[in-house]
Amino acid sequence: MTQKLVVIGAGMASGRALEHLFEAGADWDVTLFNAEPRGNYNRLMLSPVLSGEKTYQEIVTHDEAWYLQHGVDTHFGTRVTEIDRAAKIVRADDGSEVSYDKLVFATGSNPFIIPMPGHDLEGVIAYRDLEDTERMMNMPAESKVVVIGGGLLGLEAAAGMAARGIDVTVVHIMGHLMERQLDEPAGYLLRRALMDKGITVKCQANSKEILGEDGKVRALLLDDGTELPCDLLVMAVGIRPNTKLAAEAGLAVGRGIHVDDQMITSDPDVLALGECVEHNGAVFGLVAPLYDQAKVVAKTLMGEEAAFQPREISTKLKVTGCDLFSAGDFAEGTDREDIVFRDPARGVYKRVVIKDDKIIGAVMYGDTADGNWFYGMMKDGTDISDMRETLIFGPAYQGGASVDPMAAVAALPADAEICGCNGICKGQIVDAINAGAQDLAGIRATTKASASCGTCTGLVEQVLAVTLGDDFVMPASQSVCGCTDLSHEDVRRLIKSQELQSQQAVWQELGWKTVNGCHVCRPAINYYLLADWPVEYQDDPQSRFVNERNHANIQKDGTYSVVPRMWGGITTPDELRAIADAAEKYNAKTVKVTGGQRIDLLGIKKEDLPGIWYDLNQAGMVSGHAYSKGLRTVKTCVGSDHCRFGTQDSTGLGIKLEKALWGSWTPHKVKLGVSGCPRNCAEATCKDVGIICVDSGYEVSVAGAAGMDVKETELLAKVPTEEEALELTCAFVQIYRENAKYLDRAYKWVAKVGLDWVKEQVVDDLANRKALAERFELSQSIYRKDPWADLAEPHKAERFAPIADFTLEAAE
Repeated sequence: MTQKLVVIGAGMASGRALEHLFEAGADWDVTLFNAEPRGNYNRLMLSPVLSGEKTYQEIVTHDEAWYLQHGVDTHFGTRVTEIDRAAKIVRADDGSEVSYDKLVFATGSNPFIIPMPGHDLEGVIAYRDLEDTERMMNMPAESKVVVIGGGLLGLEAAAGMAARGIDVTVVHIMGHLMERQLDEPAGYLLRRALMDKGITVKCQANSKEILGEDGKVRALLLDDGTELPCDLLVMAVGIRPNTKLAAEAGLAVGRGIHVDDQMITSDPDVLALGECVEHNGAVFGLVAPLYDQAKVVAKTLMGEEAAFQPREISTKLKVTGCDLFSAGDFAEGTDREDIVFRDPARGVYKRVVIKDDKIIGAVMYGDTADGNWFYGMMKDGTDISDMRETLIFGPAYQGGASVDPMAAVAALPADAEICGCNGICKGQIVDAINAGAQDLAGIRATTKASASCGTCTGLVEQVLAVTLGDDFVMPASQSVCGCTDLSHEDVRRLIKSQELQSQQAVWQELGWKTVNGCHVCRPAINYYLLADWPVEYQDDPQSRFVNERNHANIQKDGTYSVVPRMWGGITTPDELRAIADAAEKYNAKTVKVTGGQRIDLLGIKKEDLPGIWYDLNQAGMVSGHAYSKGLRTVKTCVGSDHCRFGTQDSTGLGIKLEKALWGSWTPHKVKLGVSGCPRNCAEATCKDVGIICVDSGYEVSVAGAAGMDVKETELLAKVPTEEEALELTCAFVQIYRENAKYLDRAYKWVAKVGLDWVKEQVVDDLANRKALAERFELSQSIYRKDPWADLAEPHKAERFAPIADFTLEAAE
């Protein structure tokens, strides 16, 4: 008989428990309540969302379809207000009453807010959920933010906002950062790395009062009298188990909801798991034990034997690009000794703590590759007396000499933990490989290893390589075509390094298998040469696709589409009359307003192309390049000229951008959007480059898509002036031109190289940004010309009119 299960809380722990239940085929009618207005998402990945590396959609673990598939009755944005244990009924603030056979508490934790004066001011927030993240993401670039707390959560908040160009100060009461995970030397290295990224760090700083003005936060006052001005203050000083509802229901609570080894509370029909529970006096904040609890909860609900046993875990983290590892006891003491390795030039620090010839603790910064090897020996109590001299160098150096780098992974025992988040050991991954998982995607699908925080991805790939041996094939770059074994990346690199400035030079010097290439490689090589040597190389029209050769889009019936350019989507009555006249004169079958704010004339015969171009040119209109691997359109809204919400002249900026970028050849088509306010009427957040006008200036984002893939843009930078927005956009387009694979859209290229690298080149390095913009303008000085005007000349128009005679007089 189907039983009724009610779950309170849709976090990572309860989500994993439901996964185990459904995978086991358990017969439960599940109702799920969640105070947040959404389902399960990977809370560990909020930091990449904050920094702009990921979108919220990318960190969703269970979407609406998943809940629907498993028949879960969801109540999102709904708080449970009462539990009647005698009647076994749950009541919520939406008026619903749901009965249960079993109830699961997964209410998580609440962020701790220091009750200092001013803690209730507007602008004082925690860092706990998506709303907190969005609040930080929406801070203007000129804002000042103070983060109280130098633990992992506080540093992630600081790093994410700093990546968005915000002035951030971290205040930490202890002597060094992340003191629970790192010793003082490693904490120092982390502090130095953060300060190199522009984050101010104040350790041994005690917060005294939050100062306000007109009910809003103004500054943080330290006990030494220092005032730290801020527009937002983020408290990241810890969490407390959320036990209020359980206590009101009469369950036994202490620091958390009391549970036994089967995760059962003081009521045999009520279970609990996650950050809200207390087990044998311990509470839990890391995801690994929570996932262990989820397995036990599922087995308990299915009537199977299971017991939760907290395990000693290592901590492997990545904070702002800095690799960290810690495990065990690394405190100083007279009964222990240290082995320390330092490499200041590389920012590497390793410390192993030994007692009675056994490892009892380890701390690593900068190079954590051997962390699991040390951790495995620590768990097993391995006697290290025979390897003391080489121990700190890791498994590859045991036995007196360096061996294969894969030796570290090969030496790990089967029970060595690889994925701490999901508690997956090497043996489980090997079993999955032997069962048919041959790549990272297969391992993630079968074991979930590397599917949470992702820091173990490299280690999982090494296990794949060691296990598969000769059968392991490192994914290789695909060759350009059958004419060569070289990849696009190889060809680009060689064209630059060997200064190859013609197609013949490429064929000869790079050992092409054909004399003059083929229809696949010629367009790519033509583009690479054009982009890298705009002065020295001359574009070859015969090495372009048919649309680019004919400067119009061919349709399925053999006729063509003609789209004149309308700068920023702006037109005039004279231009509209010229378009209407041309449509009638050349028998356009359809006149269509495009999504890019242009007018498309469809059904034009090939032999009429020069004539319609000439007529439109006479009205001052040029090619819209709707056929090109280049700038297509710049979509705008009316902005501050007309709209009561407009903050800047979005139309004017869009026109300036289009006039700067038109005629540029790029690896693939490029579309821009400029919206005059965050209401985003120009749909700037799904363009290759999108600019949102705000009161303080311009938010420039890149790498969006709205075609076969739909992807929101990622913030590149916030700038105060039009001039900076223009330069930044040109620099981004140029670095895309110089580095991307031919036919890769900007979003695909950014995903390959990483937005952080792009920011380093065009945001952080102002000299490089300027140089990129200058190289772009150099190329534009050669190629920014109207092909319609050029090809409407009689001697060039002949190839378009194989049947009809064409003269300029006839066109008139």
